[in-house]
Amino acid sequence: MNFKLLEPEVQQFITDHTGADVTRLALGKNPFPYLEWQDVLNQVTARTKAKDKLPTWYGAEGILYPSRVSIEQTSSETAARYKAGLVSGESLIDLTGGFGIDDYYFAQNLKEVIHCERSLELSAIAEHNFKVLGAGNIITAPGDSTELLKLFDRKWDWIYIDPSRRSVVKGKVFMLADCEPNVPELLSFYFSYSPNLMIKTAPLLDITAGLNELKHVHTIHIVAVDNEVKELLWILEDGFEGTPVVTAVNVTKDKTETFTVNPDEEVAARFALPQKYLYEPNSAIMK
Repeated sequence: MNFKLLEPEVQQFITDHTGADVTRLALGKNPFPYLEWQDVLNQVTARTKAKDKLPTWYGAEGILYPSRVSIEQTSSETAARYKAGLVSGESLIDLTGGFGIDDYYFAQNLKEVIHCERSLELSAIAEHNFKVLGAGNIITAPGDSTELLKLFDRKWDWIYIDPSRRSVVKGKVFMLADCEPNVPELLSFYFSYSPNLMIKTAPLLDITAGLNELKHVHTIHIVAVDNEVKELLWILEDGFEGTPVVTAVNVTKDKTETFTVNPDEEVAARFALPQKYLYEPNSAIMK
């Protein structure tokens, strides 16, 4: 990452052209000969995408953005804020830190957050942005997460993992065993460092298929934002052998709708005769 992108005149150009047609902009002359034109255009594209998805980052001065793919794959602030409310204790290590949106919100609930990221560039971007946003209790640790866990050699209250769903061999994948890291294969290893795991997966992953791949699943959260399912959160608790509780959540600007299914509870369904309307559940409940 070229930190000359933070020069005032470059930042002003990025701000002024946020939302512009980058394809047309690319045909123009690069006004910054000391920078790659594509790097500048990438900042314009990424900042445009962040406007609605990451308003805190969008509104802060001096933010650096990663590639377009990283922005597309990262959690929205709404989803990150929700998952941060699911953790408790003092410490969490994120094995797949990425752009760091989730860690920024985890750090508001916990005293210590470790951001692991094997991409040196992405790790440097996250570290810079954490400083800009005043998140002083997040430590960035570039490198392979498996080796970093061994290096730290300590217990954590939580381990968070968002496995990469892009395989060099198979392309875009959804089954956990095909993702990187291979969480099902590493479960015992992870539990040796923390009793609680939170795993984020794509909404396309079938819940039954996920349960077949994982062990000790305590709860499952289906998270929708404005009636669009964004992610599945799998909370694993070391030693848990029961049937997981499933919570469907739909977060909107006005409210948060929550529907929980507890397999251990007996519920009597009551039906009326057909009336005037057919009600369709929100997308999280449908999932």
